This record gives sequence, structure tokens and C-alpha cells, in this order.
Amino acid sequence: MRKSLFRRALVPIVAATVLLAPTPALAEPPPAFRDPSLPLAARIDDLLSRLTADEKISLLHQYQPAIPRLGIGVFKTGTEALHGVAWSTDYDNKGAVVKADGTVFPQAIGLASTWDPALVKQVGAAVGQEARGFNARNPTLWGLNMWAPVVNLLRDPRWGRNEEGYSEDPHLTGELAIAYGHGMQGDDPRYLQAAPTLKHYLAYNNEVNRDTTSSSVPPKILHDYDEQAFKIPLQAGAANAVMPSYNLVNGRPNHVSPDLDGKLRKWAPQDIAVVSDAGAPSNLVNSEKYYATKAEGNAAAIKAGLDSFTDNDTDGSITVNAVKEALAKGYLTMADVENADRHLLSLRFRLGEFDPPGRNPYAKITPAVIGSPEHRALARKAADDQVVLLRNNAGALPLNAAQNKKVAVVGPLSNTLYEDWYSGAMTYKVTPVQGIQERLGANGTVSSSEGVDRIALKDLATGKYLTAPASPGKVTAAGTTAGTAQSFDVYDWGAGKNTLRAAANGKFLSYSGGGLVNDADQPTGWFVQQQLKLDAQPDGSYVLEYAGNEANEPWFGPNKFAVVGADGSLTFSAPDAAHASKFGREVLTSGVGSAVAAAKDADTAVVVVGSMPFINGREANDRTSTELAPAQRALVEAVQKANPHTIVVVENSYPTTGWDTLSVPGIVWTSHAGQETGHAVADVLFGDTNPSGRLTQTWYASDAALPGILDYDIAKTGMTYQYYRGKPLFPFGYGLSYTSFRYDNVRAIQSGGKVQVSVDVTNTGARSGSDVVQLYSSARQSRVQQPLKQLRDFSKVTLAPKETRTVRFEVPVSDLAFWDVTRGKSVVESGVYDFAVGHNAADIAGSQPVYVAGERIPARDLTRPTQAENFDAYSAATLTDTSKVSGTSVAATAGSWLAFKDVALNGPAKFTASVSKADAGTARITVRLGSPTGRVLGTATVSSTGDRYAYATVGTALGKAYGRQDVYLTFDGPVNLASFTLK
Repeated sequence: MRKSLFRRALVPIVAATVLLAPTPALAEPPPAFRDPSLPLAARIDDLLSRLTADEKISLLHQYQPAIPRLGIGVFKTGTEALHGVAWSTDYDNKGAVVKADGTVFPQAIGLASTWDPALVKQVGAAVGQEARGFNARNPTLWGLNMWAPVVNLLRDPRWGRNEEGYSEDPHLTGELAIAYGHGMQGDDPRYLQAAPTLKHYLAYNNEVNRDTTSSSVPPKILHDYDEQAFKIPLQAGAANAVMPSYNLVNGRPNHVSPDLDGKLRKWAPQDIAVVSDAGAPSNLVNSEKYYATKAEGNAAAIKAGLDSFTDNDTDGSITVNAVKEALAKGYLTMADVENADRHLLSLRFRLGEFDPPGRNPYAKITPAVIGSPEHRALARKAADDQVVLLRNNAGALPLNAAQNKKVAVVGPLSNTLYEDWYSGAMTYKVTPVQGIQERLGANGTVSSSEGVDRIALKDLATGKYLTAPASPGKVTAAGTTAGTAQSFDVYDWGAGKNTLRAAANGKFLSYSGGGLVNDADQPTGWFVQQQLKLDAQPDGSYVLEYAGNEANEPWFGPNKFAVVGADGSLTFSAPDAAHASKFGREVLTSGVGSAVAAAKDADTAVVVVGSMPFINGREANDRTSTELAPAQRALVEAVQKANPHTIVVVENSYPTTGWDTLSVPGIVWTSHAGQETGHAVADVLFGDTNPSGRLTQTWYASDAALPGILDYDIAKTGMTYQYYRGKPLFPFGYGLSYTSFRYDNVRAIQSGGKVQVSVDVTNTGARSGSDVVQLYSSARQSRVQQPLKQLRDFSKVTLAPKETRTVRFEVPVSDLAFWDVTRGKSVVESGVYDFAVGHNAADIAGSQPVYVAGERIPARDLTRPTQAENFDAYSAATLTDTSKVSGTSVAATAGSWLAFKDVALNGPAKFTASVSKADAGTARITVRLGSPTGRVLGTATVSSTGDRYAYATVGTALGKAYGRQDVYLTFDGPVNLASFTLK
């Protein structure tokens, strides 16, 4: 009984104990922003709702800080990836540049020269993989928002950043940008491998005063040319961000362009982020003086559509404080900040940052992919395919290895490879000398010479020679004889720019502390402090001038000439040659002589010339000339004289002039093609690779054919193959092969809203090869000036000997549209269009006409308000901003005129115009018929409005005019004209 009572008593006690015991805590459900099953917008909303105001503002800077309480790490917009992962600003060491040691592919201009989107996509995929590898190695340093590709059109070969772009043609540029962008993004339908950024919007092709110059671009060129390079890849979803450019377009800085939150986002099928170029937000206040304060400038940029501020290096506090001030003063609302955050967070979500482990396939990528054997093989393939054969007289190429056992490889680029500003660090380098020696193997020999003079510089005042130490250190005037320590190899890069390499340790001399040290493996850095000039004097002596990029800055000071002190120290402390030390230039070894000695007994001489990417034009420095450096030209001539079988390899990043006056039988071009350059040169020279590269720019005959670099109206200046009427040195799309191709039976019909074109392509030679079949169109008649021809499509086709294949193209009729300034929209004009198939823009094999039923552009109706920018022709006028927010006006001066053609006139009318005039006094706008000096219909007087942004209405009665006539507006003084009517 007791037992049973005990049991009965125990049961409730145990039950009570069980009920009262603490239960294990249930795991908190993850926040909604970490739930991948929810729509992206809902996840972004949830995350934003959890952020404080300070946290929201902090995301606007390039370096987005961690938010530990939510388990959110740091995020950085911007890792350079133009032709491989390149460099990143060190997060831990402000301002330091850390170069990536990954695969270095050919420069962008080289990748484009392949005309092979499939190959370019493979390269983009490899770059995206390596970006993930670097991110896995150090996510703080290596972000996944990649700043590439550059799609600025290569309108002018003097642009310093020519090597960063693809082509002068928007269609080719767009297709290659799609390929590279899609490759980086990866093929997963949900996640991004990496997020490419298109650079730099818009109409940016000059480095001279790039942050203050305005590109004046008429609407038709802006819409049909410059914008297309961005529109094409954005519409294809091949980019996740866009970077505005430093310059102004039509008077307004691109970083506050209404296009940022307008056209760009309308073109893209998914959300995109807009990230600033480095320091550009500060330019709005500093160099451009467009806004008075940082708060106003940042607010305007955010409201225009800028999301991320790349400003003040890693210090985000300046941006944060400016935004807070803008909020406090009512320039911005928190909704504006959140709107920018949404675009940035969208990027992070699609990169898989907030998803559970295991969901994102790209998160599995490890640093093992960096520089993998597969990527090295791809780098060689890309380097091979980008080589362009420019000349091959009498079958000079390919070289027969059995008949060319002794090859001389000479020239300043024969046994070195150079990196550029946007290149990663090459972990190995195959130079042309090495590539050719490897190809010849034990059965052949290579003799080499860089073809540069080895000199000594003797201070004529003391008789002492400039001397460099064996370890990096200061150069002094200390030597009494010209030995190794007193020997320097002189590289002449043209335009008077030299670099000096010390024989003592093989390092280039650099400006440091006002003197010189021998410490550089190659010319490099933002200011390229290895640049020197040896200025010849009338008495036969030389002075040494420092020519680094910062020497041209006002803050550098006047003292650029070298002076040797009493103690032998060398300093750049003289303002001119008259106050500088004079040197005797003693040639110890002749560069030409050593090259000739190597070449004269060789079966073939290969002269490798070209550019130094940090000196012959790059970011911040345009070229002053496209000519081959005179010293390099002299080297080619001397070697050819010694050995008629001389082949020239041109290794540079832009069109080069002067080849029409050199008679060498063979010329090949390569970009600075990365670690595999030497293999590619050997592969092409010996025929292991049949060259299939094609030029993506017009090579003009001389610099004389080029207009001012700041003139962006390519139709008016006749630039690019679309408008150039002269005879180029090498046309757009040009390139030779070791075989030959014939095009037959060009056919063209319109069907179902498309023009279908086909051509039979036959390899008529004796070996396999690839040709780039190019399709161009042109309008026989048009109301406006149209391109002479325009690339519509292309196809790279590989054929066996005697093989024929039909290549087919389809061009949507909508692609024939152009911007109609009379109505401010794109139209397809009715008429006959010729569709031509060619080997290049100048070599057309066949053409067929197709009638396209579009629309007839009616007579202009100036009774409706007409934007002045929509003229048909003009003289001495530029385009400017109507307000700081939107609108474009014409900035006229005395002698300016605007033409509005084919206007329907019906009797007397009144001219009314919206104008501004900042300066005092009056100016007149005269309405004329037929020409700038034609019949006067009336004159309106414009008085000062006190400010360029203060517009007033002026008007005048006009005389009678009937029918369809051309109306001209002429100006006798400065006026900004926004719009007008004839009513």
C-alpha cells in the first residue's frame, strides 16, 4: 500500500518537475532578408527596415562597412578587371595599389581584335572565376563588383586610354561587351559569379583636362553612336553597374546626368547600380565648381541616380558627413538614400552574399583557380588570335623553321613584356626572344639585341660620370671612368621621352626626393617617375630634364632640370637648361650597331618595336602623335638594310602611322598581350597559328588627318570609318591571312521585319584559316547625313582548304533606325539600303539593295516649341546645359549659326525664343532663309539675363515666307538658346 501511495504521490511530483523544467530554446528563424525563397524586392525591403539611418548612409561609400549586429560583412564596389583581375586599392593601407597575381590576358583592344565573342566570353568567364578566387583569398581587398569592360568608343587614336576600349564601332563594341560581361557573370540563372560594370558613361575620349572639358555632341551622334555602346550590353543584361565618366557632356558633368536614373536603368532588364569614378564626386565642387558645397554636389548626384561614391580613398566619413548635411538642409530625403541603397543591395543579393551556405555555386570557387593551367592555355589562345597580319609581301611569312635556323630578334620590346596601368602582375613572361627560341628548339639559334644605346653621362664641369650603385640607391656624379656603374641603356619612346636603365643592377632610374634612384623594374606608377629627357644643346652638350607626369602640374614647381652639386649629388633644381648642368653623352655601345650585327648574318631578322604602356599614352595622358618613335624607325631601317628579310612586330595599343614609307616585307601587330605574348608572336611568325585578327579601328595615314581631340562630332569632322572619306593606311576591319578567301553570291531579302543576307565564303588557299566576314549597310538617300557605311553584323568562320560555307546574317529592320532631330525620336526611313559584305570597310566583295518600308520624315514644324539643340547643321556653336538638372541649350557666339532644314512656312510669323545671357550688353538673333547670309526675316534682341541659368523670352515679328525652306538662325554675340518657335 505504501508502495502504491508512494507511486501515486510520485507521479504528480515527477509530472510537475517535467512541466517546470526549462525547455530547450527554439532557434530563431532567420530574418526575411536571408530567406532565398522570398522575392528579391521583399528581401531588400526587410534588410532596409532593419538598418539605422547611419547604416543606410554608410552604404553609399565605395567601402561599405560591416554591420556586425546583422552579421553583414564589408563590401567594396570596384575591382579592376579589364583583361584579367588587375588591382585593388588596399583597404588596410590607404591609397596603396595591390596588383593581382592572376592570369594576364591581352589588353582589351587585343581581345577585340579577335572579333570572336565566344572567345571573349571564355576570357570573361576565366576573369570572373579568378575574381571569386581572389575574393575567397581576401574578401576585404578583392570585391566582386568588377570595373570592366570599358565600352567608350575609340573615336580618336590619340586617346591615352585607347588600349582599354574595344573599337571605334558601337555594334562591335556592344557585342564584345556582351560577351565579356556575360562571361564574368557566369551562366547560373540566379546568382552572379561577378558583377561587371560598364565604363565610362559618356562621350569620353580625352585625358587633357578630362574633369573640366565638355564633350559637345549633337543629339544624332549622341543617340546613334556614343550611347549605343552602353545600350547594347545593358539591354542584353550583360552588366550590373555603370560608371559615369569624369568629363561633362553638353555642359553637364556626367556624374549628375539625368541619364543615370533615366536611360541607363530603362535599358537594363534588371536593376543596375551606378558607381562613381574615383574622386569624381569631389570634382563637382573642386575642379568643375558646378556646386558650391560637397553636400549640394552629393545630393545632386544621388538624386540624378548615383548610388556609390568612390571618393576620398577608403575614408567614407567625408561622404557620410556630406550626405548628413544634405539631409539636414533638405537637399535630400531618406527616401533618396534608400533608393540608392536598393540598387547597391540588389547587387549584393545577386552575388549570393545573404544566402545560406551551399546555395550559391560560385561560393565554392577557391584561390586554386587563379592562374590555372586552363587559364594559361586560354591566355595563349587569346594572344594568338588577336595578332593582326598587316603586310605580307612576296610570302615573307610564315617563316619556315627548316630554312630559318638563325633568327635575329632585336628591338626595345624583343626581350621584355610590359604591364599597363590596368594589368595584373604577370607571374611569368614569355618574351618574343624566348618564344622564338623555344619554337626553334635545339635546331636553331636566336641572336638578340634590344637595339638601344648604352651611354655614359659625363658632367662637363667636373669631369665626373653619373654613377649608379649596385643596389638601388641615389645616382651621383662620382665616376672617373665609364665602367658598368656608369653605364645606362637609353630607351627612346618618342616625343622626347626617354627611360634610362642602370647597367649596375638592371633597374630603371626613377625620380625620388628631387634626385634619381635606380629602383624600378619598369616604368610604372601614376606619375611614371622614370620619364626623362636628354635635351641636346647648341654646343653639343646635353641637359637632363625630368619629364614625369606630375612635372606638368602647377604644384610641382619650375625646377625640372638636373644640377650636379659640388659633392657630386644630382638634384632637379634648375628652372631651365641655361641653369642646368651640362653633360657629355658618350655612346659606349651603339644600339643600332648591335642590332645590325645580330641581324646581318641571320636568315631572318625580327624587329620588335612599339610602345611603353605607361609612357606612350595612358590614363591621364593623351598621345601627341601616333607616329612610330624616330629611334625605332631608324632601327627598322638599319636592320632592313643589313638584312632584306626583315619582319617587323609592332607591339602597342593603338594605331601607328608611318608604315607606308617603310618597305619591310612583313608587318604584324599585337597588343601588349600579356604573359603569353612571346608564344603568340612565334606561333604567328612560324605559321603554327594562321593569323585571324582584324583591326577594330581605322589606321589613318598620318596625324594630319586627325581633327582636334576635343571635337566629338564625328560626322562633322569625318572621323571613324563611318564618316572618313580619305584613304586610310589600314581600314577598319583589316587583316591578312596565310590563306585567301573569296566571297560569292551575296543575297539579300527583307522578310518578317528582318533583312536576311547570305554569302558563300570559300577558302581558296592551301591551308585552313579563319576569316571575319563583315556586313555593312548604307542608305542611298536620306533626309540627314548618314554614315558612309555602318557595321551591322560579322561572323568569324574557319574553313579548310577549298571548303565553301554559306554565312547568313539577319538584321532587324529596327536596327536601321536613326535619331530624327525634327521629332526627337528614332525612326526607320523608307528607302533603298545597300547591304554589303566585305573583308573590311574598304574591301567590299559584293552588295545587294533592299527596299525598306519605313516612314517619310515630314517637313519640320517650327510652330511647335523646338529645342535649339535639334539643328540640322551648325557653325561655331557648342552645346551646354540649360539647367544643372536637365536640358541642353546651344551656346552661340558672334558668328555662330544654326540651320533647320526643310521647314514648312506659311506666311508671316513671330519668332519667340527662350534665351539666357550672362554678360552685360545685348546680342541679336537673326532669322534668315536659305543660308547664313540669306534673306532676313527678322531680328530679335537679347539683353542680359544676369545668369546663364536665368532664361527669358524674346521675340520679333517675321516677314512673309512660304513653302518648304531652310531656316537659319545667326548670332552676333554670346547667347544661350534653349528653344524657339516660328508661329
